[in-house]
Order: sequence, then C-alpha cells, then structure tokens
Amino acid sequence: KSRTLCSIDASGKFNCGTADCGSGQVACNGAGAIPPASLVEFTIAPTGGVDYFDISLVDGFNLPVSVTPMGGTSECQAVVCAGNVNAICAPELAIRGQDGAVIACKSACMAFNQPEFCCSGDHNQPQACPPTDYSKMFKDQCPQAYSYAYDAQTSIFTCKAGANHQIPHAPVSS
Repeated sequence: KSRTLCSIDASGKFNCGTADCGSGQVACNGAGAIPPASLVEFTIAPTGGVDYFDISLVDGFNLPVSVTPMGGTSECQAVVCAGNVNAICAPELAIRGQDGAVIACKSACMAFNQPEFCCSGDHNQPQACPPTDYSKMFKDQCPQAYSYAYDAQTSIFTCKAGANHQIPHAPVSS
C-alpha cells in the first residue's frame, strides 16, 4: 500500500492521511487504498508465464512509486513514477494536510465524477475518451504510469520467467 502520514490515534486506531485502507490496523486485511493513491498493479502468471504490471494514477497520486523486476529475462524493465504530482497539482484536485500542504492529488474522475473524465457513459470507448489536461498533468510527471482509463499503450509492462518484483518508494523529484 502507498499509505502516508500514518499514526495511531488516542483510541488506539491506526489511520493514514493518504491511501488509508479503513481497517483501523496496520494490516489492511485485503482492503484497498482509499483514493487518491498511487497504485502498483500486478497480474502474476503461473510458472513460466508472463507477469503484467503497471503503476496507476487513475485513482490519483499520493507519492512516487516504482517496480523493479529482479531476475526474469532481459525484457524485464523497471517502471518508475518519480515525479511529484503533488507539487504541480491543480487546486481543484488537491487534498491538503493540516498544515495546508498538498498531500495527495485527486484524479479528475474522482474530483468531478463526469463521464468525460471517468471514461464512462457516452465516453466509454478509447476514441470517445482522449486524455484531458488533468490526465496530461499526471502523465507529464510520470510518463510510464497510467494517467486515465485508456492509457494502456505506454503503461503496461511485462516480465517473463518468474521474476520477483521489488516495490520501493521512488525518490521524489522537484
């Protein structure tokens, strides 16, 4: 999980300022992150198959992340989202912490819930849902990451032969 600003409150409940999973504990117990959150997604293949993976900012951004295949074959490559979307987040998408600093950036879909931003309704086909200025803002900071629903061409990566995947937090660039 890409949780940040985590602490235990006076009642003993664990919670995070971004990407909290709502469990009240350190373990998420299968629950996903509450957006906005930078996500790393995997489809792991059986032995000898092809693993598919991506970094998704479709649900927003809270921190840089990366995926580094360890082992596998020569086509396996690291995928990095090192940009700091929070630093350039449009005010209407910004989530601010108690000190007023931007701690996460919503996707336009999350912020506005409109078909043209969510690629839904009349916009549920790639030709009817092109990138928006908002999704381009995310893509400019993290070119290898999904920035909206139909951004698969430059955002899905594969790795054969059973590689392990290391997922450290990527360094923040200014």
